[in-house]
Amino acid sequence: MTTKNVYIEAMKAQLDELNVNMNKLDARATEAKADARDAYLEEMRKLRHQSKLAGAKLDELKAATEDTWDNMVKEADKVRAAFVHSFSYFKSQV
Repeated sequence: MTTKNVYIEAMKAQLDELNVNMNKLDARATEAKADARDAYLEEMRKLRHQSKLAGAKLDELKAATEDTWDNMVKEADKVRAAFVHSFSYFKSQV
């Protein structure tokens, strides 16, 4: 397996895991009080947006050529790191 494929598979696995964990957290929103639920749902909306951005970067990586690969990896790492950080922070606040 090439380095590109290994990287793509690892990123996909991490994003899939984060999305599964987000769905678990999302289920908690129904248990929250109304005022807390609104704030919770807003944060979940932001996380889902970041998830979509990371998924889009993953799709771009899949289509990257050798010439664009290094720059695409740097961009994807930034988007993924922001998503992971936001998710971890949100999870610590719940």
